[in-house]
Amino acid sequence: MNAPVSLKASDYKSDLKPVWCPGCGDYHVLLAVTKALAELQRPAHDIAVISGIGCSSRIPAYLNAYGFHGVHGRALPLGTGLKVARPELTVLVAGGDGDGFSIGGNHFLHACRRNIDITYLVMDNQVYGMTKGQPSPTTAPDWDSALSPGGTGLRPFHPLVIALASGANFVARTFSGDIKGTTQTLVEAIRHPGFSFVEVLSPCVTFRPEQREWKSAVHAAPVTPTDDPARAARRIMTDDGFNTGILFRGTRDPYSLARSDTVADMTAFERPFEL
Repeated sequence: MNAPVSLKASDYKSDLKPVWCPGCGDYHVLLAVTKALAELQRPAHDIAVISGIGCSSRIPAYLNAYGFHGVHGRALPLGTGLKVARPELTVLVAGGDGDGFSIGGNHFLHACRRNIDITYLVMDNQVYGMTKGQPSPTTAPDWDSALSPGGTGLRPFHPLVIALASGANFVARTFSGDIKGTTQTLVEAIRHPGFSFVEVLSPCVTFRPEQREWKSAVHAAPVTPTDDPARAARRIMTDDGFNTGILFRGTRDPYSLARSDTVADMTAFERPFEL
């Protein structure tokens, strides 16, 4: 019998060259994803990567796995439907802060609530990079730019708080520059049953050059992961925005994906609508 082939990170890379801006944090995220998949040793044909629209949503094209590049804000419904139909697949949903928390915000809430066994990876750079520097839901209210002079004045969306409150079973934050930490967090997120949410602080040095300083601001969370939502909420609500690591590892059972071979007879349902 032939020994099983050991898969390497390079085996999960496609032949397409990424077109992100030089210095974009998403390059490191892509590397971390391939390293995580190699550690998990999942065959490429058992993996599906789903995305919406945005710079980060290009990621399925750069991976050697099944992929689907969907419409803006709709990556989670696509990933949810795929996992329900094909529960044996490892489903990774990827996107950015605009795609996930603005037009996709409602889907984010309900994906957390349903707790289906998928992993949602959001590359958060607090700006719409693809549309040339618009403020996003996670942008600070006083960020001054040509497209929002003086800032929006709006309170930023707090994805970790929303994920926890909505029922996500695994909540974590990483920094794209920490490839090792992001890799290991992704491995644990994919292995953890239920809906796993990982926010990756991924600098956009083109439109937010000040984010180069994130590498000095990020720091490991000074606490161990907890399975107590109340304790996790207190930690996240007092967070400075740069704590990294696993902040919540829940024990809620994931949504059951058991399928029935029974075929429903729709005759009785259709009868009242007959003309």
